[in-house]
Amino acid sequence: MISAIPSHSTTQALLRYRTATLLGCTAVIALLPAFALAQETNGDATVLETITIQGSGQSDNDSKSIVAERSSAVGKMPGEIFTTPATVSVVTSKEIEQRKADSIEQVVQYTAGVTTDYYGSDERYDYVKIRGFTPFTYRDGLMVGRTWTGVKEEPYGFERVEVLKGANSTGFGVSDPGGAINYVTKKPRSERFGELYGTTGSYAHKEAGFDFGDNLTEDDTLSYRLTGKFERSDGEFDFSNNDENFVQGGLTWRPTDATSLTFVFDHLDRDGTPSSGGHPLFTDFNRDRFFGEPSYNYDTTNRNTYSVMLEHDFGNGLSFGSNTRYSKSRNGFGYTYIYDGVGAGDPANTLVDRNYFGSDGSAEHFITDAHFLYETEFAQVESRTLVGADYSNFNSRGANYYTSAPQIDFANPVFAGGPGPLSPFSSSNKDQVNGGIYLQQDLIFSDRVTASLGLRNDWLDLKDVDPTNSTAESGSYSELSKRIGLSYKLTDELATYVSYAESVAPPSAGSEPTYGKQYEVGIKYRPDSMPALITASIYDLTLENITTYEAPVYLANTVKEVRHRGFDLEGKLELTSNVNLIGAYSYIDSKIVDTGPTYNGKRFAQVPEHMASLWSTYTLEGSGERGDMTFGAGARFTGSYYFDNANTRKSKGAVVFDASFSYNIRENTSFQLNVNNVFDEKHIANNDGGALYYNPGRTIYATLRQTW
Repeated sequence: MISAIPSHSTTQALLRYRTATLLGCTAVIALLPAFALAQETNGDATVLETITIQGSGQSDNDSKSIVAERSSAVGKMPGEIFTTPATVSVVTSKEIEQRKADSIEQVVQYTAGVTTDYYGSDERYDYVKIRGFTPFTYRDGLMVGRTWTGVKEEPYGFERVEVLKGANSTGFGVSDPGGAINYVTKKPRSERFGELYGTTGSYAHKEAGFDFGDNLTEDDTLSYRLTGKFERSDGEFDFSNNDENFVQGGLTWRPTDATSLTFVFDHLDRDGTPSSGGHPLFTDFNRDRFFGEPSYNYDTTNRNTYSVMLEHDFGNGLSFGSNTRYSKSRNGFGYTYIYDGVGAGDPANTLVDRNYFGSDGSAEHFITDAHFLYETEFAQVESRTLVGADYSNFNSRGANYYTSAPQIDFANPVFAGGPGPLSPFSSSNKDQVNGGIYLQQDLIFSDRVTASLGLRNDWLDLKDVDPTNSTAESGSYSELSKRIGLSYKLTDELATYVSYAESVAPPSAGSEPTYGKQYEVGIKYRPDSMPALITASIYDLTLENITTYEAPVYLANTVKEVRHRGFDLEGKLELTSNVNLIGAYSYIDSKIVDTGPTYNGKRFAQVPEHMASLWSTYTLEGSGERGDMTFGAGARFTGSYYFDNANTRKSKGAVVFDASFSYNIRENTSFQLNVNNVFDEKHIANNDGGALYYNPGRTIYATLRQTW
C-alpha cells in the first residue's frame, strides 16, 4: 500500500491519533451529562401553538442564536426539531458569521456525519458527503442538484443551512440516501435592519458585504431587502485567484395579515481557478507550488435566479404555500493536472505526465411547488396534513475537453502554455422533466406521541443526447417512496424516535434509478434551563441498484449495494449567556457488497470511520470603556479513509484547529478575527493515483462590521 504521507514519522502519527481520540472523547463527554439532567413531566397535556405555513419552515431568530427549534428540512411541513422523528442539524446565520464560513463546506464542517475537504485543493465544487454519500441540495424546498458538479453556493445569501441525515425522497423529491441540504433564502422583514462589513487577510483577500432592509410603506405591507458580497483574492497556490460578485434583492408584499408574496432575485458571478493540478507522488512540496499551466487555469460561473414565494392562511387551520424558481447559468473550467507522477519515485527522474481537462456548459431550470396544510384537533389528537405537487424542467448543454499535455520537470518547471483550440471528446444535451405528488401526515397524541407518515410518487422523464458521439439515451420512470416515523416524549425534555425512510435518484438517462433505504433509532434532549438540543442516533443505511460507473459513485454496475451502519452524536448548547458549545462525533461502518472480488467487502471511498469536532465561544462582558470580547476555538478530527473504492490508497487521520476573536468597539461596531487551521496542519486529502492534493492551509481574516 502506498503511504499517504510518507514524510510523517510513526511517532507523529501516534500523537495525532491520540489527540484525535481525546477530541472524540471530549465531544462525547461534553454532551452526555446533559441527559442526566432530564426531569420527569407531570403528564399534563399541552396544546401546541398553531403553525402557520412558511417557506423557510422556521420561526427562530437565526441571527441571534446557534440553536434552532423549528425546521421544514424533513419535508415541506414545518415542525419542532425536538419531536421530528429524524435527525436534523441547522446551521444558523449566527454560527456562520461566528466561524466566518465562506463556503458550504465550511458551513457544515462542524456537523455530525458530514465529511468535507476530501478533494483537497480542487476548488470546483462543494465537496460534501452526508453519512458517506453525496447529497442533493435544495433551496427553500426546491431542488437545486448535487453538490458534486453543482454551483458553489454563496452562504451569505442564506438565513440558515439545514442538513437532513438519511434517506428522504418523500420530502423534497429525488435524492441520494445519505441526506440532503436545504438552503433557506434571506427574505425581507417587516422592520429596519442592516449591516455593512469589510474583510481583509490571507492571499491578498479583500471583501466587502452588506445586508439591509426596511419597510417601504408605513403600514408594513411592503418591505425590501438587499444583500451583496464582493470579493477579490488570490488562492493558496501560485497563479490562482478567487473573485466573486454576489447581489441579492427581495420584495415582500403583505396585502393582509393572512397573505404574503415575496420575490427574490440573485446574481452570482465567480471568476476563480479550479485546482493546483496536484503535486507529484512521493514528494512534499509546499501548497503554493503549481505544476499546471497559468494560461489554461480558469473556473467561471455566471447565474441569475428568480424566486417567488406565496403564503396564505385561509383560517380554520387551512393554509397554502407555493414556491417557484427559475435560474439560468453558464459555467466552465479548464486546467492542467498531473495524472502520472510515479516518476518522482526515482530521484533521477523528475518528469511527470500531465493532461489538459476542460468543460463548458449552460443550464436552465424551472421548478415550482404548491401545497396545502390543514391543522385540526379532535379529542386528544392533533392532526397536520400536508398535500402538494411539484414540477421541474431542467435543460443543460455541455461539452468536455481532454487531451494530453507536455510533461513538466517538477525540479525545474517550465510552462508550455495552453492546449490551443480543442474539439470536445464528449458532449451532452440533457432534458429532465420531473413531476411529483406527495402527502405528509403527522398525528400528535396527548402532546406525547408523534406519528409521522410520508408518501410521494415521482414521474421522471429523462433524455440525454451526445452530439459528439452521436448517441442518445432516454427513459421514463414512476417511483414511489415512503417514510414512517414515531417520536415519543419520555419527558418534556427527552424524546426518543424510530423511523424508516426511502430515497430514489436517477444517475443518468438510460440507467435505472438508484434506491436508498434507512432504518434509524435516536434520542433527543432539549433542556428547559437553556437553549440547547442534543441528538444521538444509530442507523442502517443502504444504497442499492447501482447501474452506472459514473460520478459520484464510481462503482461498476456489478456492485449490489453499499451499506453504512453508523452512530451520530451532536449537540448545540447555549450553556450560559457567555458560553456556547457545538460538539459532534460520528462513526460509520462502510461496506461494499459486490459479485466480484474487486470491491466486495471494501469501504466506500472518502468515508472516514471516525469523525469528531468541537467548537466553543466564550464572551467576556464589557466593563466601562471596554466592550464585549468573544473568544472562539474549535477542533475538527477526520479519521483515515480510502481514496478509492478498491481500497488501495489511504489517508491518515488528522486534527485541524480553528479560532476566532471578536471585540465590540462600540455599540453596533465590531472587529472580528478568524483563523482557520491555526497550526497550518498539512495532510494529503486526496491521492487519485496520479497526484497528491493537500488540505487547505492556514488562513487569517480580519473583519470590521457596522450594524443598525
